[in-house]
Amino acid sequence: MNLDQIKSRWNEVLDLLLEKDRITWLAFFDARLVSYENDQLTLDFADSQKFANPHDFKKTRNPSHTQALNDAIKSVLGISPTIIER
Repeated sequence: MNLDQIKSRWNEVLDLLLEKDRITWLAFFDARLVSYENDQLTLDFADSQKFANPHDFKKTRNPSHTQALNDAIKSVLGISPTIIER
């Protein structure tokens, strides 16, 4: 699995996450996939600062949200990466 393969199916991951947990989906929907190396998926939220009103959900994300994202990734892509946030 490489980053382009993950990106090509990322909307499926987000759709599954939305079905399971809308709050978690809100916490991750604007993440940009930066890299996938050594089983680590790096997400960047810099674009969240481009909107008129800030919507940085970093303070609201917790381990259960990250686990829900990882569960969705595993269901769609068959991998369980460590999630790194920038």
